[in-house]
Amino acid sequence: MVADRDDLIDDWLRALANELRLMPGTTEVHSIFVGGGTPTHLRPGQLEQFLQLVASTFRLTPKGEYTFEANPDGLTHDKVAILSSFGVNRLSLGVQSFDRDVLQRLERTHSPDDARDTVVRVAGAIPNVSIDLIFGVPGQSPDSWRTTVMEATKLPVKHVSTYGLTFEKGTSFYQRRARGELISAPSEVEREQYRAAMQILNDVGLIQYEISNFARDGFRCAHNQVYWNAQEYFAFGPGAARYLGGVRSTNGRNVSRWVESWLNGQPLLQDWEQLATEDRAREAIMLGLRQNVGIQLDRFERRFDVSVIDLAPTAFTRHLDARLLETASSAEGKQFLRLTNEGRFLADTVITDFL
Repeated sequence: MVADRDDLIDDWLRALANELRLMPGTTEVHSIFVGGGTPTHLRPGQLEQFLQLVASTFRLTPKGEYTFEANPDGLTHDKVAILSSFGVNRLSLGVQSFDRDVLQRLERTHSPDDARDTVVRVAGAIPNVSIDLIFGVPGQSPDSWRTTVMEATKLPVKHVSTYGLTFEKGTSFYQRRARGELISAPSEVEREQYRAAMQILNDVGLIQYEISNFARDGFRCAHNQVYWNAQEYFAFGPGAARYLGGVRSTNGRNVSRWVESWLNGQPLLQDWEQLATEDRAREAIMLGLRQNVGIQLDRFERRFDVSVIDLAPTAFTRHLDARLLETASSAEGKQFLRLTNEGRFLADTVITDFL
């Protein structure tokens, strides 16, 4: 939704209902992910209406994953109960930090105590809780970051995502940096913070399985693994990006225009691209290398009829020689290409060379 435009919510729900009618009956899926903002901002009645729309369109497999994104503030007992009653079995909470000053810098309205209390409370109803943490925040000290990560390990969470702060054009962070109000953290500080997260989380059984993600055994995010394995997925709502039949498309991001279009039964697309086989293969490398297990080489070649090495022989050799990439064998003798521990710190550089 759009901040301070709650007046759009009822029309947004009607527009979404129209878009979901494109689906032929009820479709069985093994994961559902509701995010792209704060969907739990909806009032309880609106939240039930939304969940009923999803339930009438998709049927989750018996062991499927149903994730909702939420912020610690505003996630009331009533809303948690509604989510649970509709089969939501995983919550992704935007905690970001347990340092009050860092939260203020990130323009967050919850306190560290709010975050801790919310995690403990919701875990009683929906035990699979994931939290997001942000490093590389201007003024965030190494000790502050380590304390935040340690606090996370004391809570009943099954999954932790750690992200470096980005300054995207058009955001308040970008504008504040341009005015000199914020100064980006030095790259060596970000590197040290990332390394600290890997050490602390792995030591307590939250094992890294993707560049930004750590999970206890059996709690890797099934939905995100769809993206990283370059599989197909549906998407609905303003700005939603889907990948179906080799076509990548994105809905219009302007909420008001998207609502107006779908109230009149008219789709609103912003981007549409038919990917060639080579493009799909290169994208699969980009996504696959994000995972610690890497890319299974023979499976990749069968899928795309080309080898990883043939797509980018120079990049393959250079990064292998620099020990940013390595090959490894599974217990079954399958060969994988993956980033080394050092390679994870330079993942964007390595991956770009394959595109």
